[in-house]
Formats: sequence, C-alpha cells, structure tokens
Amino acid sequence: MNRVCVFTLGCKVNQYESESIADALRERGCSVTDQLSVCDAYIINTCAVTREAERKSRQMITKIHKLNPDAPIYIVGCASQKDAQAFIGKKNVKVVCGTAGKREIVNLLGREGVFVGPPSGVYEDVLRKGNLRTRAFVKIQDGCDSFCSYCIIPYLRGRSRSRNPESIRREIASLSGSVKEFVFTGINISDYEGGLDKLIEQLSDLDVRIRLGSLEAGIAGRNLLEALKKLKKFCPHFHLSLQSGSDRVLKSMNRHYTAEEFLSSVELIREYFPEAAVTTDIICGFPTESEEDFIKTLEVARRARFSDIHIFNYSPREGTAAAKLKPLDKAIVKEREEELKRLKFRLKGQFISQNLGKVRQLLTESFEGGLCSGYSENYLKLYAEGNLKLNEIYSVIPYERYSDGVRARLAEVEAP
Repeated sequence: MNRVCVFTLGCKVNQYESESIADALRERGCSVTDQLSVCDAYIINTCAVTREAERKSRQMITKIHKLNPDAPIYIVGCASQKDAQAFIGKKNVKVVCGTAGKREIVNLLGREGVFVGPPSGVYEDVLRKGNLRTRAFVKIQDGCDSFCSYCIIPYLRGRSRSRNPESIRREIASLSGSVKEFVFTGINISDYEGGLDKLIEQLSDLDVRIRLGSLEAGIAGRNLLEALKKLKKFCPHFHLSLQSGSDRVLKSMNRHYTAEEFLSSVELIREYFPEAAVTTDIICGFPTESEEDFIKTLEVARRARFSDIHIFNYSPREGTAAAKLKPLDKAIVKEREEELKRLKFRLKGQFISQNLGKVRQLLTESFEGGLCSGYSENYLKLYAEGNLKLNEIYSVIPYERYSDGVRARLAEVEAP
C-alpha cells in the first residue's frame, strides 16, 4: 500500500487522531493524504455527533468506490463504535474498529475483521510528529463525564481522562520549529484533571501562540483567566457552549449553569481580555424549547455579543435521555434557525466593526485572490495586502469588510 487516504469527519479531536494515524503510516513508508483521491487504501475516521454526521460517514464508502472500486476500506471512530453493523459487510470494507486505540488500525492493514471493544478507560498518549505547518491541534483530554441529555459522545468515548502535562510540553517542543500556533483540544478540556488553569501555568514559558478549544462557561473563572494572562502569546478567543438561553431548557439538557451564570462568565472574560472573541454553540429546536424559551436564547446571545454562533438543529441520538422526548415540528425549528442566523450575522458584523483600525496579529495560512489570508489572535479572518510569506506572524490593521472576513494592510510596527 504505497498511498493511503486518511479521511476525517467531525471534531478537532478526530482531526488530531487522524494525524496520529497518518504519522504511523508514514513511519511504515506510506504516502498519506487527507483528501479524497485515487489511493491504494482508505481509512475513514467517522463521526456520530448527529444523524447527519453518521449518514456522511456511511456515504464515504460509496464515494470511495467511485474513486477506486477495488481499494480496501478501513473504518474507525465514533460512528462505528455506535453502530458497527452499519459498516460490516459493505463492499471493500475490510476492518471495522471503534474509538479505542485508533492508531492501531495501521497494524490491521491487509487483515479483515471487526475490532470494536469498549471505549478506553485511560488516556492513550501518542506524541504527534508529522509535517505540519502554521497551526496544530494538541489533544490534552479525552472522554466526558457530563452526560448532557442530547449527547451520545460520553457513551462512545468513555469517561474523562487527561494527558500528562510533560507529554503536552514535549509535543509542542517537537513541533514548534514549524508550527506557530497550538490549539488545545479534547472532548471536554474544561474537565482537565488537576485543573486547566494549573496546566496553563506550567506552560507559561512557551513562546508560541496558544489557543483554547471549546470550554464550559463555569471554567472561565479568575484562576484560569489569570493563568492565561501570563502566557506569552495567548490568543484571546473563547468558545463557550451556551446551547440555550433558557434555564428551563438548560435543566432539561442536563447543563449545569443558568443563563445569568453564563453571562457572568462572558463579562469576566471581557474584564481580563476586553477585545476577546467569544463564540458559542446553540442547539435550535430542542424538544422542550417553547417560543418563550427561544426568545430568551436570542436575548442572551444579544447580551453576550457573540462574535460568531455555531447553530445546530437538534438531532435525536438513540440511547440518550432526550431521545425519548417528542420532537418539535420541523417548520418551527427551521423558522427559529433562520431567525438565529440573522442575529448571528448582525453580531458578527458588530464584532468586525469593533476591530477596524486596530492593530492585529495575523498568522498567514494561504493565498486567496491575490491576498494572504489567515486569522488574527482573536479569531478574525483577515485578508492582507503586501509581500507576505506564509506561516509568519504580521502586525496588520483591518480596514474594511471583505469576503467572509476583513481586508487588512501591514501596520508600521513589528510583530511580537
């Protein structure tokens, strides 16, 4: 097998784990791609967070058949952990694995069988290598103990477990020669053993951009914010999952905070980082959501002044508590989704306006339309003019809306 495609669906944790699989393949002398193309073999890292994600995971098999009708296919991840039968017996599918020991699938190439066991109970530590550029995910945690009523992931990934701080440091050190920004990710990094703030304090000497993945609002207290202030190049972007602005709905979701507690966390973040981006997830059309509940969600979003909102229509997951509830009418859910989208774009526009004329630090990632694009430290998509190189950090000044972000020019100051 000279050329192998490792295709990823779903979250940043899946992306990290796919990169680890790719590392192991390269160690065996394989050429690896993450893009669907003609290859000798295919590994699909599946997702099951929604019904749509599961459907797309299954659809990948058909797409691969069209590229290479004879290539063996190897399945791994959350969708196969949840429903291995959905993949067993499909044409060219040789191996079906679950979520535990994903990297070990490279030892199953050329074999056949079903290897789906229980989720791992310990953190499976693997040091990432790879030929990464610009930005890298660093997995610091796996699993979840929250058991939100709509979420299947704790049943597929297992209980929360954390990575040793020294292992995290070693991985960053091994990649920092080429990688300029590291994004800490996990299924629930707020539950990092020993405290996320303590981990951050141990890494305060690192001279690289550090960005955090999704957080629970309650973790964004003074201890964590004080620790983040001490980082040399912290990226002030906080993704706090709101899900609903109604206390009644939050309770039925088994989310352990109120709307006012969430807003207090946002206010505290802005006390420490006044120009931070605060993004969120909102579930639209949860079964217990009334019109009044939805209006409360809109109001909380306006008060939080989110820079972006990721909107997810409720997707029932068999095996969860919420799956027993009667779903809302699809037309009502669609109407609420459209109203939430309108608010999302208004708030995003306000955030962009607040950044115009201010010096931002752009990490360049690609060339688009003759401009060099990438993200600022506070997660603003920028398109910069000038003779810029990729994978460098430049001080720029955003000055007008452009495409899905902002056009910027070089500032007359040096990047830190």
